[in-house]
Amino acid sequence: MDDVEEMLARAWLKALAAIDVARKSDPRTRYLLRGLIVDLLAALHTDPFDASAGVQVGRALVAAQWTDEQVPWVSARALHRLADHCPHPDASARLAVLLTAVGQGHQAGLCDLGGLDHPHAEQQRPREAGGKDDWFRSVFDNIAAAVAIGDTDGTLLEANSALAEMIGVPVESLQGISVYDFAHPDDKDHIRELVFEQLVPERSGTVRLERRLVRADGSIGWMSFAITYVPGLNEHPDYLLAVGSDVTELHQRHEELHRQARHDPLTGLPNRRLLAERIDELIATAHPGDHAGFCFADMDHFKEINDHYGHNVGDKALAAVAARLRGSVRDHHCLVARIGGDEFVVLIPPPAGTSRITVIADRLLEALADPIVIDGHTLPMSASIGAIVTPIAGADTESLLAAADASLYNAKTNGKGHWVLEIPDAPT
Repeated sequence: MDDVEEMLARAWLKALAAIDVARKSDPRTRYLLRGLIVDLLAALHTDPFDASAGVQVGRALVAAQWTDEQVPWVSARALHRLADHCPHPDASARLAVLLTAVGQGHQAGLCDLGGLDHPHAEQQRPREAGGKDDWFRSVFDNIAAAVAIGDTDGTLLEANSALAEMIGVPVESLQGISVYDFAHPDDKDHIRELVFEQLVPERSGTVRLERRLVRADGSIGWMSFAITYVPGLNEHPDYLLAVGSDVTELHQRHEELHRQARHDPLTGLPNRRLLAERIDELIATAHPGDHAGFCFADMDHFKEINDHYGHNVGDKALAAVAARLRGSVRDHHCLVARIGGDEFVVLIPPPAGTSRITVIADRLLEALADPIVIDGHTLPMSASIGAIVTPIAGADTESLLAAADASLYNAKTNGKGHWVLEIPDAPT
């Protein structure tokens, strides 16, 4: 850590030296800055978080005669990567608060000097909350993350260009709008509960949220924000500081991985995992007397196709079979899944009775009545189908699948190309 502190201290001193070159050669200056960095790093790590360390750093800079109006601005630029050296999950949000507090402390120190007729004191007095002080802009414009400050009612007082780019609007248009103006309508209640019913009433702490936003062009993205409650200084009102980033691409990758984990790559159909999840959902929401149906389909003599024509033709044939099965029951809102090899399952959600299962099983067989042509080869297709109708309230997913599989076994032992229905507990 000592090397990090020394590196940061040298970078900070180099930035400040652009204001006062004579101070660069004074070794005591670097030692002072190194000590202030230690204080800031400690504040980033410590729970509960206390932003007053930043105020003390700002005052210390004034005490060390760094009184130029650009000091907070260049300090923010030099220190904006301080969070990279802190493993705390809220390090970026905490650093934004600390850098804001450094600016506040610096101006407070200048005001103290004002009582001693400091030549810069009057022009450096703090302006009203939401003003465009140099230190204020430096915090926003020199942090790569999206940053915004809002009042405790959710009205934006300041925002940086990263947030404006995330939403797709000019940065000046963000001032004075509500945070709800770019939040997704379905997420507004969650934001209200988390921020305005928990964080604001407690008047301290940090909350994290990852929710959708509506961009200016109407497209939907995802944003991740850490929102910190910051008490005001010198009779200024309290405010909320939000630091975040656009995580749309990350969500898209997660969604794609989620889809891939639940779909068969050959046919595009849901796989056994997604089938089990859907059955779990049906069981969890089932009412007494609700019945679901299952049709287990196994292709007849499919191994002969692989053996005679090769697996490339066999794979294309399976994809064609999947498309026919799915299309045949699309208007019945069934889930058609491939659970392995040449086996398919059709889940019929409630209400499922014998008449509905009969229609669906007949359609599945009819879908395979015509041969499938693959690479010039005409391939006759047929399937054996075991079907069940069963109550699902309080049922077990694996038990339901096992019962349907047993029905398939009965179908295959009684001949090919037909279906068999079993009713463990038939609906009336």
